Amino acid sequence: MQASFDGLRVSRLGYSMKLKRTIYRLLGQRPPLRQRVGTDALVRNWTFRRSMPDGVTMLVRLLATEGRVPGPASNSLIPIKPASRWIIYFMFLPTGEVTAAHRFTLERLRAADARLAIVCATPHSDAVPAELHHKADALYWKGMGGFDFSAYAMALHEVAEHSPGADVLVLNDSVFGPFVPVDSLWPDMHWDLSGFTASAELENHIQSYAFFLRDWTPTRLRQLSQVFSRDTAFDTYRGAVYGLESRFAATAARSMSVGALWYADNRRAGDPSVFAALPLLDAGFPFLKRSLLVRNARFYEPGEVLDRLRALDHPVEDIIPAGMP
Repeated sequence: MQASFDGLRVSRLGYSMKLKRTIYRLLGQRPPLRQRVGTDALVRNWTFRRSMPDGVTMLVRLLATEGRVPGPASNSLIPIKPASRWIIYFMFLPTGEVTAAHRFTLERLRAADARLAIVCATPHSDAVPAELHHKADALYWKGMGGFDFSAYAMALHEVAEHSPGADVLVLNDSVFGPFVPVDSLWPDMHWDLSGFTASAELENHIQSYAFFLRDWTPTRLRQLSQVFSRDTAFDTYRGAVYGLESRFAATAARSMSVGALWYADNRRAGDPSVFAALPLLDAGFPFLKRSLLVRNARFYEPGEVLDRLRALDHPVEDIIPAGMP
């Protein structure tokens, strides 16, 4: 989920994780593995298989998913037009400012053999930065609520209506990168829904910071209407994760093939985008999660992630947390 929310939700998320671990202990269950691993602990080119959520997940999901709210306001600034490939990039800009990290991502997405659609969340539509009008083939504004899935839903409805049959790469600004040309990755996207990483935490699921949809049509949109609704959304992190992200792959698998480039089975590795982040980069992975500088920074040495970003020629001046070298 998008890391631009990190400053707002760290304390809430920390409380949620402590509560979950307490419940695991009370039920005599083993909490998910939370330690750094190499890519040898992951499964490469994994085809999705359904797994049952444990009792803790079902309890938290029941509590979290009651909080649906109306979908956020939105507006089309530059509409999507027919194309064979689209990249949808969601930017959360509460101050209306585009950072150097955003510009790094935009430059590399614009270099891909695809059209670029940007969905920008700002307090009001007039706050969408002028420079985005010149960097996007399609541009949409949405209100601040609803997390990234509300942005995905709006853009994917637009693609289904105005560019049916397109292949679509979807990502949000919770990641730095891409550090390799995204065109080079498309041949590896073997499934109708391809994730970059998948995790067994909560249940087997595709992680939603980035994924690829092949041959996106109105029919497929209807099949995933529970996930990509323009009418309703979640305004809490837990609601978005438990109600949408963790159920996305299972819902999609009812009507299409689903898989991921890398999978962590929860016995040998937890969240691969966190605990195998740097080995994945060494293996040619395109992204690095922003959360490694915020809520997951404790798993890395001070400056370790920033040093890797510098080695990749990524700007770091406006992303250095207070107290970090």
